[in-house]
Amino acid sequence: MEEFDLIISSGISIFSALIIIPFLSPGKKSMAGFVLVLLNGLLTSFPAIHVLTNGITLQHDFFLGYPFSTLPLRIDPLAAWFMLIINLTCINGALYGIGYMKSYEAQKNNLTLHWILFVIFQSSMLWVCMLQHGLVFLIAWEIMSLSSLLLVIFDHSKPETLNAGVNYLVQMHIGVALLAIGFIWVYFSEGSFDFSAVSRFFNKHNPVWLFLIFFIGFGIKGGFIPLHTWLPRAHPAAPSHISGVMSGVIVKLGIYGIFRMITYLHSNFLQIGETILILSFITAFYGILNAAVHRDIKRVLAFCTIENIGIIGIGIGVGLIGKATGNSFIFFIGFAGALLHILNHSLYKSLLFFTTGNIYQQTHTRNMEQLGGLIKKMPQTAFFFLCGSLAISALPPFNGFVSEFLIYTGLIEGIKAGNIQFNLLMILSIAMLAIVGGLSIFTFTKSFGTVFLGSPRKQFDHEPAEVSKLMQTPLFIILTLMLFIGIFPNIVLAAVVPVLNVFDLTTSSSAALNVTAPALVITGRASLLLLFLAGLFYFIRLQVTKQKVRANLPTWGCGYVAPNTKMQYTGKSFTKSLAKLFSFFTAEKKKYREINTVEIFPAVRGYQSHYSEFFETKIIDKVNNQLIGFLNYFTFIQSGQTQRYILYGLLFIIALIAATFFNLL
Repeated sequence: MEEFDLIISSGISIFSALIIIPFLSPGKKSMAGFVLVLLNGLLTSFPAIHVLTNGITLQHDFFLGYPFSTLPLRIDPLAAWFMLIINLTCINGALYGIGYMKSYEAQKNNLTLHWILFVIFQSSMLWVCMLQHGLVFLIAWEIMSLSSLLLVIFDHSKPETLNAGVNYLVQMHIGVALLAIGFIWVYFSEGSFDFSAVSRFFNKHNPVWLFLIFFIGFGIKGGFIPLHTWLPRAHPAAPSHISGVMSGVIVKLGIYGIFRMITYLHSNFLQIGETILILSFITAFYGILNAAVHRDIKRVLAFCTIENIGIIGIGIGVGLIGKATGNSFIFFIGFAGALLHILNHSLYKSLLFFTTGNIYQQTHTRNMEQLGGLIKKMPQTAFFFLCGSLAISALPPFNGFVSEFLIYTGLIEGIKAGNIQFNLLMILSIAMLAIVGGLSIFTFTKSFGTVFLGSPRKQFDHEPAEVSKLMQTPLFIILTLMLFIGIFPNIVLAAVVPVLNVFDLTTSSSAALNVTAPALVITGRASLLLLFLAGLFYFIRLQVTKQKVRANLPTWGCGYVAPNTKMQYTGKSFTKSLAKLFSFFTAEKKKYREINTVEIFPAVRGYQSHYSEFFETKIIDKVNNQLIGFLNYFTFIQSGQTQRYILYGLLFIIALIAATFFNLL
């Protein structure tokens, strides 16, 4: 049990160290927070690596008495996989946060609370992976949600930040309520809050309805539509290193919960798999469509998170269909692609959020319509953003290509192995995934071109410059890992095999890996060759041009000698046609007063527009308005008169006496 002793000791040491942070100088608080996150990450990663390399499960039961009874702590390969991703993302986020939070050192109390919450946030996510007792799991889940909420609203002086926080809080508690209903249902049926009771329940009853409750509860955290509306609000509001961690791992814990419930299923694999597959490719398409039309950089990345959750869901659906049909290869390729994409997305999405943080720190705007030409001022940031854009677009030699290649392979194999119904579903999924990939390239071509290329669209108070080396260090680490996965995918995929054994011990994942490995080796070699050729051409270019005289000239204006920065393509003009094509989902709201025909000399006018969120405006807002209208009928109860409140208490006592008299209680 040395591993669990290590985990417990790390928790005690971190709790003790947290007491020190409030007494440190502002410049040292961020460094102390990073050290604590690093220490926590290292100590909890050792047992996780031990579990993955040996394919075992570490377990220890604590007897807590009523009402918890026995508290099981378990680290199986599925929990270990997510723990390692959590630690990797949090360590990079904390390292980046040291530089990002320097501009907030004047807010001493806020900075203290921020770093304490960051450590609590990391710890709670780790315990969510290890705890397998319904009640205690919900406590850890709630700590995770509340700590992340307070991290999101760091800049609480802005009304839009508080609105995003309230929206996030409400939706997370709807999810917690559904999870509580699921665990209570299992308890009344099986008499236990242990996660193993869920397996017994699924074995005795039709699992569809209970799985649906758990799927919705975890899906709210994961960001499946229509449970996604907190994401486009919370990510732009949070500091960029928090946005990177939330997009990189907290939404993945919703996926972890879904994976965990799938491990307990004994039947209905086909029905559940097809449902998840259909919902997932709709989620992926809706997410990238909205990402394409929005102009707030962090909002674009938030919708891209929804898109990638959909891609992960497609892999889950394929894996379940493979399990239902007894096809071990489809089972392996679907789940392996989903698990690998979880890691890949956490890497390139945190990279993109961190580079966006660089941009915001230097320009104090997220609106890409006010940016332009930053590649000349921030060349390293532009390079990292470009690499992240290529990775999220699933282009080699980066890691995003590998996981999507596996999911494509699973869909194609599904066509070979299925009947007409399977063929139609798989072909539709392939087509949708291809459209999503094309729109992803389109989205990041717009984003990179508008932000980094062309000429500046706005004169800032101070000239943007490249960020410090400290803030670039985690970007370099992430990029190195992305390239490693892209070039040596078979090495990383081998680590997934023990995780797949958690889902089905009867299926030979190693045999499926042997079938997949040759294709991955070829893919990695092709990526390495592509990287080598790119480096070779760049080296040749440097040698040819190093003796040349360099001159900086204005951007070529097609012969026009008096260009204006407002004549450049904007983010909106780039995607206007796409937005019109799907105007039902991307309705544009304009704020503009038309010119009256009698105005001979029209006054100066402003023009504003934004794209509204379909599910929020068409469904959620309407339901909220109906609910508020209904509750308004009862506002007379809260009259503000003390006498009436005393009367309420008296009436309640009389009602209790009457109920007791008539044996109603």
